[in-house]
Amino acid sequence: MKKELDYFWVGDDYGGRQSKLPDLIMRHAGCAAVTACDSCIYMKLYKDKTSLCPFSSNQLKGKEYTAFFQSVKPYLRPRLMGIDRLDIYISGFEKFLREHGQDDMEALPWPGDRSLSETIEAVKGQIGQGFPIPILLLQHQNPNFEDYVWHWFQLTGYDERPNGRFLVKAVTYGSYEWLDLDKLWNTGYEKKGGLILFREKPGPAIV
Repeated sequence: MKKELDYFWVGDDYGGRQSKLPDLIMRHAGCAAVTACDSCIYMKLYKDKTSLCPFSSNQLKGKEYTAFFQSVKPYLRPRLMGIDRLDIYISGFEKFLREHGQDDMEALPWPGDRSLSETIEAVKGQIGQGFPIPILLLQHQNPNFEDYVWHWFQLTGYDERPNGRFLVKAVTYGSYEWLDLDKLWNTGYEKKGGLILFREKPGPAIV
């Protein structure tokens, strides 16, 4: 079973491209802010979160994306060690949500030490509900993932193969590729990153 979210383009790039940001520091350390920026654009376009950003089309110009990124950047500025914990990301992102009229949304941590089987279900649940998934990868023993080491990127789809493999659509650097979640999730290191799961808060109970 394969499921992919609709997404958006910035010129010829699939989502935001960190290397095209005007700020030198953010070009090297702005990956968390890029995923937050892209998540807001996605939620405006496909989840009707109208106050999060000004765009109404999934075809953006680079200067439009850059201008919006500048409004997100202060909430997820990298620290000395970058944004290397889920709680730092959540604190900044939820502050942006509150200050932009989206008190009905929250971000929840999914630590990297959760089991693969639980994580597969979490990914399926989020994509099934129509939400992208920011993911933090810290270290990894497999050199095939060197482009993702100490990096935030997005998951926007999954492909559950009959042979038992579970692939995820990883979006970053203005492009995407399909990765084996089993290999991606099992980093070989004790210190791990994890996922950010978005959720709409339940409304008040009707008495």
